[in-house]
Amino acid sequence: MNIEISNPHDRFFKKLFSRKNVGRNFFLNYLPRDVVSLLDLDSSELTKDSFVDQELGEYFSDTIYKVRLKEGGKAHVYILLEHKSYSDPLAGFQILCYMVRIWESVVRKHREEKKAARKNREKRRKTGKDRSPFRLPLVIPILICHGRSEWNVPADFSSLFDTRPELEAHTPDFSYLLCDLSRHSDDEIKGTVLLRVGMLVMKHIFSDDLAERLPEILELLRELSDRRTGLEFLRTIVIYLAHGTDKIGKEELGKSVRSAFPERGGELMATVAEQWFQEGKTEGKAEGKAEGKAEGKLIGKILLAQRILRQTVYSQNELDEKSHDELKKIFSELESKLLV
Repeated sequence: MNIEISNPHDRFFKKLFSRKNVGRNFFLNYLPRDVVSLLDLDSSELTKDSFVDQELGEYFSDTIYKVRLKEGGKAHVYILLEHKSYSDPLAGFQILCYMVRIWESVVRKHREEKKAARKNREKRRKTGKDRSPFRLPLVIPILICHGRSEWNVPADFSSLFDTRPELEAHTPDFSYLLCDLSRHSDDEIKGTVLLRVGMLVMKHIFSDDLAERLPEILELLRELSDRRTGLEFLRTIVIYLAHGTDKIGKEELGKSVRSAFPERGGELMATVAEQWFQEGKTEGKAEGKAEGKAEGKLIGKILLAQRILRQTVYSQNELDEKSHDELKKIFSELESKLLV
């Protein structure tokens, strides 16, 4: 498993929603009933598209589903995950930008198909291809936020304007659906086991009581009839928690995992620790190269190992004063802790 994670929230979010039926179950439990009643949920299909700008990837993640409408036509369900530490008043504008990009891709595809059809008019005439007027698909925008505080900005786009009654007809407006996890109690987090666990982990990822809540959350995975799926998703969660928060240490994380899966938890943690160790060697080499000296490789590995273990014993300056043999001894001690 490759665990070089530039954005652990993005990686976890996309792994969660790539699971079979998670999207469909999310729609059933978190979309308004009048919206759900219009959708043919059995037709929902996860796409590979993403429209989040690279420079905003630290703050947003997205995923898109295509779904048929029961009365004909198609729609896109656009889910944007926000993981800033504050409510962003420009979120509506950002969502609108991504909606426009979806429509741009649809228009681009339509033009390509139209160009191809002109090259083969005879075939089009014989097949009686539908010549109904072109229509843009509906886009249903959903914002999931799991920040450190409650989302407190309006969900309607017009709130960004100082409007006047005379200009209302010329002022664009739409509203996104909001799923603010901070507003839901744990009991209100609904859905299948995988969806509930995933949403609960995202809800508490920045919480001071994460270590206290985690054992109960992970134990939900034991309800899965497919134990292999449970263990796979548990591994995904462990990687996420190891990289996405400073609210839980390695020992507490290991204790929670072993409590939820006593027969396999120790094995899982050992595997993940080995992956952390390998990552430490890789990043250590990179940092050492940047340092430009042999000791730099060891210093880089020590600094990363301390971050993984969430214990800072030695600073960069202190390590710079150590001899090569001293650095080897320090890393050897940290390595043994990683692999426990």
